Amino acid sequence: MSGSFESEWDKEEVAMPTSRSYRDSCGIARALDVVGERWALLVVRELLLVPQRFSELRHALPNASSNLLADRLRELEHHGVIRRRKLASTAGPQVYELTEWGRKLEPIVLALGDWGIDAPNPTEPTSLSATSVLIFLRGAARPDPAAPPIVCRLDLDGSVWTVCADSGNVQVHSGEPATADISLRTDPKTLGSLLADPASLDAALAEGSVAFVGDLLALNRLLYGG
Repeated sequence: MSGSFESEWDKEEVAMPTSRSYRDSCGIARALDVVGERWALLVVRELLLVPQRFSELRHALPNASSNLLADRLRELEHHGVIRRRKLASTAGPQVYELTEWGRKLEPIVLALGDWGIDAPNPTEPTSLSATSVLIFLRGAARPDPAAPPIVCRLDLDGSVWTVCADSGNVQVHSGEPATADISLRTDPKTLGSLLADPASLDAALAEGSVAFVGDLLALNRLLYGG
C-alpha cells in the first residue's frame, strides 16, 4: 500500500497544508504554528540521522496513518522545514530531508527527549524506531576518552549503521563502515533495553535477540563506557 501511495504523492499534492494558527506573535507560538501539529516533531526526529522515503517513515511511525503522515509532510515542506529530493537515479524514489532551517530543530528535539525520560511510559503495545534508539545511543553511551577508538557495524532492523566511539564521543552514520572492530545485529527495542540495563546483554546473546561478532569487552566499552 505504501508504494502506491508514494507514487500518488509523487505526482501531485492534492491537499493544501493546514493553516491553523495560534495568532500569537510570541516566538514559541509561531514555532508551534509550524511544528506543533501531531506527529510533526516525530517526523523531524526520524530525519535527524538520514533522509528517508515515505515508506520508511511509515515503518518508523506505525501508529500514524498514511494520510496523516502525508499531511504532516506537506505542511513541513510548505513551511520550509523539510524538502523532497530525488535519489541519484531519476527513476528512483523521492526522499525527505531536513532543510538547513529544519536542522536547527535538532537540539530542541534532543532536549525534549531528555525531558521526556521522566514522563510515564505509554501502555503496551509500543513502538520504537531505529532512529530513536540510535539517538539515545549517541547521547547515552559514555566510552572512556582514553580508550582506543571502536568502530561497530550495527545491523538494526535490517538497515546497516556505522557507530564510532572515539575520544569519549559516539557518532552514528548510515551505511557500511570501511572496517569494523565489532559487529552487532539486533532490533531497536532490544538495543534500547541493553542500553538501559547492562545486565540484560548476556541473556539477549543467549536467547539470540542479539547476534554479535568481535571482542565483547569492546562492545561493553562502546555501550557502557569504561
